[in-house]
Amino acid sequence: MEFLAFLVVDGVLAGAIYALVALAFVVVYKASRMINFAVGDWMMLGSRMVASGIHGVGLGLGGALAFGCVGMVAVAMAFDRVVLRRLFSRSLLTLIMVTIGLGIFMRGSAALVFAGLPGGIARPLPLDPLVIVGVPVAVEKLVAAAIAGACIGALSWFFHGSRTGLALRAIASDQQVAMAVGIDLHRHFAIAWGLVGVLSVLSGTLWSFVAGGGFGIELLGLKVFPIVIVGGLDSFPGSIIGAFIVGILESLTAGYVDPLVGGGFSHVASYLVLMAALFVRPYGLFGRPDIVRV
Repeated sequence: MEFLAFLVVDGVLAGAIYALVALAFVVVYKASRMINFAVGDWMMLGSRMVASGIHGVGLGLGGALAFGCVGMVAVAMAFDRVVLRRLFSRSLLTLIMVTIGLGIFMRGSAALVFAGLPGGIARPLPLDPLVIVGVPVAVEKLVAAAIAGACIGALSWFFHGSRTGLALRAIASDQQVAMAVGIDLHRHFAIAWGLVGVLSVLSGTLWSFVAGGGFGIELLGLKVFPIVIVGGLDSFPGSIIGAFIVGILESLTAGYVDPLVGGGFSHVASYLVLMAALFVRPYGLFGRPDIVRV
């Protein structure tokens, strides 16, 4: 029973970070109906900027986070102005291919720019786990989940309690109507991508604390993709709930199924859930189906 509780708690803590990454998908999709398949590469670049701020510039963790956020927002602004504005109103497939190409470019350029700099970020917390009701809980995972939860709460408030968030929601609902009432689409698209840059820094740093940094972190973007499909691409609550479902499922599969069928099956389990969800609710648990009037 304690082993089951440990797996569930571990899955919940991982799900909190998954949810933060999933929101980076949702922010862009809600604003522009664009799917960013390079989220993992954005996370990798953000965590590498934080690591370079610590090891290369000599900043503390707080200063390195600010350094990484400024750098990633600058990357987001450049990507929006140089690339996306030239592709306005292009097909969805074109935009998807652009994000994939951007991810490949980020991966290759980061290997050159950050060559020789350590990619790891030292943990500012003790490594000894806490024992809560007989269940060991990793301190870094607990703190990372708490920070991720605070970020999710702040982002939810931003979208529902600020004028900019209201404008982004209006753009997500109908771009033509939003333009008609005076909302600057390009400006708010840039804000959405700036949020992706900040989320990438935070989620990449938290994942580095929990699982270690490095260039393998870009695979987390593809790992989180089933979450946003299961929860709903345009739903904040759906992505959060989907993240916890997938996190717990992966943890239980790793604990009970992997020893029987071989290691690695837990990484496939989320995609099996994705295929099952597509058969039952193609638009996700909390997503809204597109209604076309004929």
